[in-house]
Amino acid sequence: MGDRDEPVMDAVIVAARRTPVIPVAAEPAARHRFLHPHELAAPVLAALAGEPGGELAGPGAGVPVDDVVLGCARGPGGDVARVAALAGLGIDVPGVSVDRQCGSGLEAIRLASALVAAGAADVVLAGGVESASTGLPGRASFAPPGFPDPEMGCAAEDLARERGISRERQDAYALRSHRLAAAARAEGAFDAELVAVAGLVRDERPRTAMNPALLARFPAAFTPGGSVTAGNTSGISDGAAAVAVVSESVRARLGLPGLRVVGSAVAGVDPALPGLGPVPAVRNLVRRHGLTLDDVAVLEITEAFAAQVLACTDELGLDPSGADDARVCPQGGAIGLGHPWGASGALLVVRLFAELVRAPRPLGRYGLATCAVGGGQGIALLVERVG
Repeated sequence: MGDRDEPVMDAVIVAARRTPVIPVAAEPAARHRFLHPHELAAPVLAALAGEPGGELAGPGAGVPVDDVVLGCARGPGGDVARVAALAGLGIDVPGVSVDRQCGSGLEAIRLASALVAAGAADVVLAGGVESASTGLPGRASFAPPGFPDPEMGCAAEDLARERGISRERQDAYALRSHRLAAAARAEGAFDAELVAVAGLVRDERPRTAMNPALLARFPAAFTPGGSVTAGNTSGISDGAAAVAVVSESVRARLGLPGLRVVGSAVAGVDPALPGLGPVPAVRNLVRRHGLTLDDVAVLEITEAFAAQVLACTDELGLDPSGADDARVCPQGGAIGLGHPWGASGALLVVRLFAELVRAPRPLGRYGLATCAVGGGQGIALLVERVG
């Protein structure tokens, strides 16, 4: 009858791991400053393939890995995913790399879920990696001639000015991100997901000593007299994050809880204000599945800039500093942890797995991850706790 009559299967995330996120300018980063993307990603893939208890892959295991999909925004060129698969899993596992800039890691999980749902694979490891320390200098154009192609900091400044987002609100959000990330780190909330790399075993960026007075001293970083500063902006970082996406039949056989991938969406917006990309992507996604944001227990958004997060949450009717404090990036985000571009979307899903599956008291049923993308795009992924 043709492909359209083939059954659609559920794709489920059953494991999630990451490296520490290390700011490239921080002293601890010197120990792995010269690690290339595959050297960051390979240990994460190896940890996933052996988790939990070796069921997913390896000699004599019942569920081999069918493919690896990794996002990388500014890598060395070539197929980083295959190189990482060779380094971490051996010659039998293929790999393919994708690029949706800061949404690359989330796009990789989106594509892996589609492969599993279509019956083309049973187990796919998917996520993202970035080595800003070794990546290509500069950036490619986000838009062709005739379209706006601002640097991301300038775009955040424009967005703050257009939406009336004050310096005080941005600094308060940045303080929240550091406070939540530092508290989660101190409580051991990240421990189970971390994979050591080059002797690094924990996130170095969250600042327990961050305070309003310190944030107020930062000068404008991109526009004279502006409100976007290094203090209310994410830090350029290295890191890798990935998840194991399996079919529902595999999940049931292994007896694992997980996150069913309900759906995903992408959207285009004005490239002059790319930070608004998550808004239509999120709206389209929840509407398509008959939900509202009130049904979503946790919303993880890449905190590239406080101005960008606040513009999106304002538009979506969310208040991360008030009524929605426990729902929006409840364990901090990229401002507190760092922003390894190609990995950041996957980091959001690792956070959702921790908050909805691994936590002793899961925060709820549905979770949503979303990223703004240079060039005027948004991407979002909706998941549901199962098992």
